[in-house]
Amino acid sequence: MATNQYNFDEIIDRRNSDCLKYGVLQDRWGRTDLLPLWVADMDFRTPDFIIEALRNRLQHEVLGYTAAHPQWRPAIVQWLSEQQGWQVEPHHITFIPGIVRGIAFVLQAFTQPGDKVLVMNPVYHPFFLVTEHNGREVVRHRLSINEQTQQYDIDFEQLDKDLEDVKFFVLSNPHNPGGRVWRPEELQQIALLAEKHGTLVISDEIHADLTLAPHRHTPYASVSEIARQHSITFGSPSKAFNCPGIVSSYSIVANGAIRRKFNSYLAASELDEGNMFAQLVTVAAYTHGAEWLKQAKSYIADNIKYVSEWLAANLPQIKPIRPEASYLIYLDCHGLGLTHEEVLDLFIDKAHLALDDGRKFGSEGDQFMRLNAATPRAILTQALTQLKDAVDNK
Repeated sequence: MATNQYNFDEIIDRRNSDCLKYGVLQDRWGRTDLLPLWVADMDFRTPDFIIEALRNRLQHEVLGYTAAHPQWRPAIVQWLSEQQGWQVEPHHITFIPGIVRGIAFVLQAFTQPGDKVLVMNPVYHPFFLVTEHNGREVVRHRLSINEQTQQYDIDFEQLDKDLEDVKFFVLSNPHNPGGRVWRPEELQQIALLAEKHGTLVISDEIHADLTLAPHRHTPYASVSEIARQHSITFGSPSKAFNCPGIVSSYSIVANGAIRRKFNSYLAASELDEGNMFAQLVTVAAYTHGAEWLKQAKSYIADNIKYVSEWLAANLPQIKPIRPEASYLIYLDCHGLGLTHEEVLDLFIDKAHLALDDGRKFGSEGDQFMRLNAATPRAILTQALTQLKDAVDNK
């Protein structure tokens, strides 16, 4: 049977589709004439096997109440086993309506106002926003950039101090921004410190399936029995298969007491029941998606290499942190010699680009910008050319 060859160079006009990346330009950037490479979805077509599964379901023209898809849990179990080497029990899996919402539900179910929750900055900003908005105290552990690897490292001695009296540690695994793939020994050390301080770990592994060769994702709960018993893992096919508009997330909790408490909280408000499309999409992605994902990751890896080499040759003042996972490139703009406000002016008003402001991820993001490389190569070339023209004429 011939393997489909997917075309990731195809340029798809996403305007007038209610997509977030174009729909909020005026509100967030004050202008609409920007090339948006900010929000973490792809400009590639959602895979054909997902679209076909949705299309087939819509052939039946009754959208009534829907029972759970019988293959939903088995598909997740098989995918995690084959792709990550992680053996998960089906009854440990529960539907959740989004990972950020899942973090909020955990905080509401297990903590009280004023309790401490640790994040590792710079980090995906909803981690600390949802914590603050729920009246909990954010503890920020500052990651440092290793000069040799040009990637983020954890200061475990400082982490030990920062975990004092912390109820939950929200772990980005792999890390966002920066795309750091945490090594098994690092996750084991986190587990030992979490156990020492009586801290539960929420591991957000939404970018796991986008880990790029030669790196390999390690599920936090898989590194030791200690990690397995004090953690809640969140996953979803939405990032890897470009279907975030259909909320299709899930939790995995091995510890029976934690699982029962969390699931009871979800069930009390019927938060554990997905719509008819959510589980359908997960089954389609995890049953038919291996080849598409392999090709998508290869294209993304080439895009990351292209951006890195292009900047080195044409704008060496901007140094990218090359992600080990995902398609989000964190750009260190310190070499431009500009203030953070001047960096924003350069990208927005001079280069006409909409990227994520590094300060969104904490003060450690000063003079950083986050670029989404999951787009056709021609669009990346256009963006980089606009940026160079802006730098040359500033």
